[in-house]
Amino acid sequence: MNEMEKFVIDEIDKKILNIIQENGDISNLDLSRKVGLAPSSCLLRVKNLKEHGLIKKTVTIVNEKALGYQVMAFLHISLKALTKEVVDEFVKQVTALPQVVECYMTTGAGAFLIKVIAKDLQGYRDFILGTLLSIPSVGNVETSLVIGVEKDTTVIPIN
Repeated sequence: MNEMEKFVIDEIDKKILNIIQENGDISNLDLSRKVGLAPSSCLLRVKNLKEHGLIKKTVTIVNEKALGYQVMAFLHISLKALTKEVVDEFVKQVTALPQVVECYMTTGAGAFLIKVIAKDLQGYRDFILGTLLSIPSVGNVETSLVIGVEKDTTVIPIN
């Protein structure tokens, strides 16, 4: 298949994607029963969905609060300069930080939006002052502390 061809999914593929998004560790046998396929056919379909990039990866989502991470924040970060070299170096440095759990390049006032977790406000302060602001390309940082999570899902609608 060349890059210009689009992989077409059918209703069974959609069922598979919906089920494994909700329960990524479902056994192939249970999945095959839910979608009405032989286990070997179901396994082949999942393999094809992975090979064609519809399934990026299978992960376990950890409860950050249960591990003591009580602070979550979104930071809009403007860089001092927007050159390829500056952006590449910023991305390299910020994505290596364990407190940064998501990083997006965006349009608008901030060049980047990052999601950060910390054990407490002191840990967050230490991250900002001791780590993030030590990255030479960081210009302005605007913080939005999360005070409530109204929806938290990784499920993508499959129509």
